[in-house]
Amino acid sequence: MKIAVAGTGYVGLSVALLLAQHNEVHALDIIPEKVEQLNNGKSPIVDSVITDFLEKSTLGERILDFHATLDPQEAYRDADFAVIATPTNYDEKKNYFDTSSVEAAITSVRRYAPNAWIIIKSTIPVGYTQQLRKNLQDDRILFSPEFLREGHALYDNLHPSRIVVGTPQNDTESVEAARRFASLLVEGADPAEMSRVNHDGSTGIPTLVVGVTEAEAIKLFANTYLALRVAYFNELDTYAESRGLNTRAIIEGVCFDPRIGDGYNNPSFGYGGYCLPKDTKQLLANYSQVPQNLIEAIVDANRTRKEFVASEVMELVRNVQNPIIGIYRLTMKSGSDNFRQSAIQDVMKQFKANGIPVLIYEPTLRESNFHGSEVTHDLADFKTRSSAIVANRWNDDLLGVSDKVYTRDLFRRD
Repeated sequence: MKIAVAGTGYVGLSVALLLAQHNEVHALDIIPEKVEQLNNGKSPIVDSVITDFLEKSTLGERILDFHATLDPQEAYRDADFAVIATPTNYDEKKNYFDTSSVEAAITSVRRYAPNAWIIIKSTIPVGYTQQLRKNLQDDRILFSPEFLREGHALYDNLHPSRIVVGTPQNDTESVEAARRFASLLVEGADPAEMSRVNHDGSTGIPTLVVGVTEAEAIKLFANTYLALRVAYFNELDTYAESRGLNTRAIIEGVCFDPRIGDGYNNPSFGYGGYCLPKDTKQLLANYSQVPQNLIEAIVDANRTRKEFVASEVMELVRNVQNPIIGIYRLTMKSGSDNFRQSAIQDVMKQFKANGIPVLIYEPTLRESNFHGSEVTHDLADFKTRSSAIVANRWNDDLLGVSDKVYTRDLFRRD
């Protein structure tokens, strides 16, 4: 079976490599350097399992039928499925995801593969796919949300929590296509997943073929719940810090309740990254004309947390002459090179708005300047020059200057 994948970011590349174990996969991108890297067995993103897959494929130790290309005709011609995994950034003015890249990809697919089943993997608003099918008069468009962590995208595809494919339930042909695509994802997963026992007593990978709009809602509500968890434990931490209490002791006592558990309970500077900020805002926008209090509170809580963190750090340097606040990494998570929408960036803005210079240590940045702040790759110089060091996540790089470090990473994990 031939499968085309539009976009080689975390979602597109991880899905492409998963499917390339048993299918002919052509991954399309618009950046020549990325395509060249991929065809030479090198990963353009930080993800250890992706790196391993590509390197072993190049050495002949793993069989992958995978090709990266700049040519849409090569990618889409004769494709059975075309997976769309292009970026959909949130437009603050329109209160809506920018879906133009998805629409452009669909137009290109239809030019070369008029009968291919299109699977949208990009995150989109609730109701978008159904409207798109209607506007384009195209009944061969489905939606399948991804549930991946940055830096662990292929691992999460090999060990999926669940597989969801959305399609109109009254369209027999579309339902059958959705089931076929779901089976391809199951086929690519680690075989050990077939014998796992789920919380409901079932075995194997939970696979749901649901209404297309329900699938879109699953994605946004799942990410908003995760954002809620982050915001909740951050507000718990804010309270404990303000009252001089031991945050860790409180969190451990709360999370021993099995109904609560200890997932997503490590305090941070706020939820961030590519998914949670935009997904929570899009879900809030989808609530237009629908009563709600909680969704808006989650969005507001994230802003309040970042303001609290900034005020705490500025208090640390209040009596320092000519202070410089050091930012240790812009990334949200350990083992990742992605810092899109990272919470630390909003915290930094508040330092600068108060006239406090910022020095950034970020080894993945080639530039010497980031939004008007100096970037250094010299860790020793960074630690010496910084009056205080702000780290969303602890790293042993900071041993020896721990007295300078402000972090809320209590459990030393993401």
